[in-house]
Amino acid sequence: MSDLGSDPGVGIAKVLGSMAGAGVSLIYLVPKSRREAASRFLTGVSFGLIFGGPTGLWLETRLGIGGELSGAEVMLAGAATASLSAWWVLGVLARVADRYGRRMGG
Repeated sequence: MSDLGSDPGVGIAKVLGSMAGAGVSLIYLVPKSRREAASRFLTGVSFGLIFGGPTGLWLETRLGIGGELSGAEVMLAGAATASLSAWWVLGVLARVADRYGRRMGG
């Protein structure tokens, strides 16, 4: 497993990965307004910054590439993946909440 704390570029990689993932998510599904674009971008960056480390370590384990990548590379991949998937995860949660909210009489 990578040591995400000893590499000096890990923090920069986390920010860059978060921004890259958020940007790509805007390209995949073009927002309807500037407000939606800003909201989605900030949500993606936030998810990347918060969940980038755990996601990177999960990817490293699942792909079986432990020791092959530096900590910064693991963080970059994890932050980009978390950021890219943030909007879809929130969409699924909103649909589930809407479905169960109607069942409960809400």
